[in-house]
Amino acid sequence: MRFAPAALVLSLFLATTASVTSADEPDADPRASSLLMQGRAALEAGETQAAIDAFEAALAVDPAYTPTFLYLAEAARSDGLQGKAIRYYREALMRDPDNFAAISGEGAALVEKGAIEKAQRNLARLESLCGSNCPETVALEATIAQGPQQRLAVETPDNAASTN
Repeated sequence: MRFAPAALVLSLFLATTASVTSADEPDADPRASSLLMQGRAALEAGETQAAIDAFEAALAVDPAYTPTFLYLAEAARSDGLQGKAIRYYREALMRDPDNFAAISGEGAALVEKGAIEKAQRNLARLESLCGSNCPETVALEATIAQGPQQRLAVETPDNAASTN
């Protein structure tokens, strides 16, 4: 009976350690990793639609790999689809609520949509989670400081005739 308290503490420690280590993000399926690399290369080359296609294929191959949503969100943002990007960031946050990249990316997409107040909430959350010096916090601060980018009006035949 002398060892019962020590055994209890040790078993609780081992149970806690086991649950924490099993909660880590699993590696992506190798086929999905290959598709993600293709998508990143396409995005860097400015081929947004090819990148989106590769990322969506990676998601189909390995739907459990959360970072794929971050890649899809980045591609959507570069294509000017901030609403879709926010949806992808929120999906990543549903799977991993403390994902710094998703919080920061969602905040940047909100700024691009003009929702500065909501982006500042993301910034406050990031500051509380990782501090004011973490890269995601610094990046979101800079994006908020710049403010929303002005959108250029696309000239269509209808509004071109009205301006002439």
